[in-house]
Amino acid sequence: MSLNIIVLAKQVPDTRNVGKDAMKEDGTINRAALPAIFNPEDLNALEQALRLKETHPGSTVTLLTMGLPRAAEIVREAIYRGADKGIVLTDRALGGADTLATSYSLAQAVKKINGYDIILGGRQAIDGDTAQVGPQIAEKLGIPQVTYAEDILEVKNGKVTVKRRLEHGVETVVAPLPCVVTVNGSAAECRPRNAKRLMKYKYAASPSEAASLSETAAARLAANPELNIAEWGAAYVEADPEQIGLAGSPTKVKTVENVVFTAKESRRLDNNDEQIETLIKELIANHTIG
Repeated sequence: MSLNIIVLAKQVPDTRNVGKDAMKEDGTINRAALPAIFNPEDLNALEQALRLKETHPGSTVTLLTMGLPRAAEIVREAIYRGADKGIVLTDRALGGADTLATSYSLAQAVKKINGYDIILGGRQAIDGDTAQVGPQIAEKLGIPQVTYAEDILEVKNGKVTVKRRLEHGVETVVAPLPCVVTVNGSAAECRPRNAKRLMKYKYAASPSEAASLSETAAARLAANPELNIAEWGAAYVEADPEQIGLAGSPTKVKTVENVVFTAKESRRLDNNDEQIETLIKELIANHTIG
């Protein structure tokens, strides 16, 4: 059976490079001041989607991302690796969204796509580490969800079999389609770019990007519809203004800062059971551990 696969992905600020300009005055992340990367676990999810595409001829993989217009960069990255097309959900009204507003907006976009069989996404994004968006989307769509996936073993007879990596072991579960599956970083790494696809799709662009293209590049885009990256706004997905962006976000980021740990005190221990036992008791007494 062929599958209509949606991969949820996010372009995230590289949290290894958080500086003093990382936050705006309104408490939102200043994404323009930070290097942007493809969220790592979303790449793991993309690989699972591409494997399903290979084992189910006729399947399509659509990457859906929400963010600034420059998020089209990760759509191209996904297409280079084997995805068929992508959609950027972007709108000023969507800015400042927490997980609740983000999941609502993405769920509205998924409804517009319609006819999907399986929705894949990374377990969590490195700029939030909440692991909430995938499960919330499943709830809003009213479909089953499987979290902490490490491998999609089979899709057959309208059901998906998934291996989950949990804290104390592994379990295999079966869920009916359609469903949402969130993928761990322990899953297989995403394949590299395909050279032929890179050469073909390096000119792919969204409407926001097309506005600044040269006349020659714009003509190329017009002559090759497959190079057009869709760009949707809040109105197009029929989103309720009260449930998106800052208005729909009950949680707010207060501040982001770099914390550098420095050792104020150090102690050298001999290979001595008594010294180690004494240290452990001290650490428990001052609540460092335990």
